[in-house]
Amino acid sequence: METNVQQALILFAHGARAASWAAPFERLRDLTQARMPGTGVHLAFLELMSPRLPELVATLLAQLPAGAILDATVVPVFLGQGGHVLRDLPLLLEELRQQHPALRLKVVEAVGENASVLAAIADYCVAAPGSSPLP
Repeated sequence: METNVQQALILFAHGARAASWAAPFERLRDLTQARMPGTGVHLAFLELMSPRLPELVATLLAQLPAGAILDATVVPVFLGQGGHVLRDLPLLLEELRQQHPALRLKVVEAVGENASVLAAIADYCVAAPGSSPLP
């Protein structure tokens, strides 16, 4: 690994007006951070909540030592690849790359497109009939 490179993992979600909507994403961030203690794990939103992706990237870049590079992987926490993942996110990433030469960005598939994530959701669905109902 290069010595002047700081790794970051950015969980990218849609955002909502209700603050409670972010709770599962915050838990996901915390669970992921516990499994990646050497990498900063962050949560950013497309809209309606803070930080938005450009804000988070600017904050992370401002914390870098002089001459360092931020190597960030963006994980779209979306079930499918709709307009936000196919159009909005690529535009945001391209703008960020152009604005910040000390930034390396890569994006991976939306979580809902990943076979192991889909298998975990299917396991949950299969177990649902035997689960206790919500009050």
